[in-house]
Amino acid sequence: MSYAHVKPPSEIHRAWWKESSVYQIWPASFKDSNDDGIGDIPGIISKLDYIRDLGVDIVWLCPSYKSPQVDMGYDIADYYSIADEYGTVADVEKLIKGCHDRGMKLLMDLVVNHTSDKHEWFKKSRSSKDNEFRDWYVWKPPRYDENGNRQPPNNWVSHFQGSAWEFDEATGEYYLHLYAVEQPDLNWENPAVRKAVHDIVRFWLDKGADGFRMDVINFISKDQAFPDAPEQDKDAVWQWGDKYYANGPRLHEYLQGIGKILKEYDTFSVGEMPFVKDTNEVLKAVRYDRNEINMIFNFEHVDIDHGPWGNKFKPGGWKLTDLKAFFERWQVFMYDNGGWNALYWENHDQPRSIDRYVNPPQALRPAAGKMLATILALHAGSPFIYQGQEIGMGNVPIEWGMEEYKDIDCLNHWKGLLETRPTDTEVQKIARQEYRKKSRDNARTPVQWSSEPNAGFTGPNVKPWMSVNPEYTRVNAADQVKDPNSLYHYWASVLHLRKTYLDIFVYGNYELVDRDSQEVYAYTRACHTSKALVLANWTDRGLTWNAAAHKADQFEQVLLDTYESANAAQGRFSGGQWTLRPYEAVVILLK
Repeated sequence: MSYAHVKPPSEIHRAWWKESSVYQIWPASFKDSNDDGIGDIPGIISKLDYIRDLGVDIVWLCPSYKSPQVDMGYDIADYYSIADEYGTVADVEKLIKGCHDRGMKLLMDLVVNHTSDKHEWFKKSRSSKDNEFRDWYVWKPPRYDENGNRQPPNNWVSHFQGSAWEFDEATGEYYLHLYAVEQPDLNWENPAVRKAVHDIVRFWLDKGADGFRMDVINFISKDQAFPDAPEQDKDAVWQWGDKYYANGPRLHEYLQGIGKILKEYDTFSVGEMPFVKDTNEVLKAVRYDRNEINMIFNFEHVDIDHGPWGNKFKPGGWKLTDLKAFFERWQVFMYDNGGWNALYWENHDQPRSIDRYVNPPQALRPAAGKMLATILALHAGSPFIYQGQEIGMGNVPIEWGMEEYKDIDCLNHWKGLLETRPTDTEVQKIARQEYRKKSRDNARTPVQWSSEPNAGFTGPNVKPWMSVNPEYTRVNAADQVKDPNSLYHYWASVLHLRKTYLDIFVYGNYELVDRDSQEVYAYTRACHTSKALVLANWTDRGLTWNAAAHKADQFEQVLLDTYESANAAQGRFSGGQWTLRPYEAVVILLK
């Protein structure tokens, strides 16, 4: 057997965070401790044993800072205070201690491309052109067309629909907001802004936090000419300006400023980096010796079902080979060049993976969830599990009306559609179908803790801030914790296997197998003289796979199977032809 592309031990750069897995918490929907209908930090603390027993190493807390909640906490009004509905700074300190006492670490969210317009910095910035905080944000004078009509400084589009510029009557200039109008972009060209961010980082690290997830961190450096974006969609008034604000000219200088602090504390960092097209640009951010960030969230596989020009709420199609090609490219590139991958199917901005990537019949949903867990977590990189993913929570119900949705992105899109296409019922119908598939609300329904009223998320007579998915009577944590064959316990088994065979599944190389199959997802991981095959049936029917044809039939031992114990599965994977049941995944140690 060939191990031609496997690195010798001396070339493997080991780190504690590479061996770790992460559990992400969206606080509003996790667990309500005081029956006000909103999840909170004491509620998280009450479930730390449940998280620990899953086998994860790091808990990632989404933004919990003081905020008007226009964008669910990603519009921060005070980085040093906690939102009243979530608790207090003292509660966060208890959460940090609770994680540490259980051998876990706590990751905070760092949102510093923008603030809330209610932040004191912005209040002062917009008060006068002469205020010392004016240059803390991006302000520009208007342009005027040939008829003398006022126009924004350029044609960039906001990620939440419409122009990325908002005119401020008080000072007669526009400010930049790549997201909501209430989320003005900070001006990182100003050294005072960078120092303020560094102070925030040190404050939470001194409290005991173990690192940060950094929100759209590659947007902090922008082309200072602020040119118009080239035309992409001829039907659009506004154009994506990512060419000029993603991965800007001083990005790595800014990241190294934060990275220097993180290195002092030996902490962990992961950056959200949309619009990444240049692999070398990514490598500059994550290569082990660059001291910027440890890994990034790539977006290609979660944009795979978007429509033309990246329009999320238009229908798009994909094939299994598209998904495999994405993973192969980044797996091989990072391994060969000293980088690292963040592995995820779900997060607070994405729909539920079981519906997005598989959408199985009801009876096969547990099998499909186990298959997805196997494929994701045994790739090279650090696995991220989003709350509820470990029990197979699904998308919002198909019968939901628009009054149920909370996501500003979705609601702004719907509002714009009603304004521009008020009588086009077919377009509206398609949009509603796409919301059900892709809206961020799919990930934000309350965690289904039990079959009790309100899924045990809050009191039985309380109205939750967001409706509970009615599937909670058959999909909930209490039932799965009691069932050793549940998806929850299977996730624990996968994470345990990853650590048991650390050299293979953490530090080993990656090779895609059966590249052209639209039914089977298979790859090998190898390190030194050890090699394992991860094999999955991506369909809802049984099939036979020719292991001999792919030189994968040198069977030694079944390590994990989604349908039965490894011992029970041993006899099914000898010889050259292997049978796989619907959505079955198996992990095999090869000779």
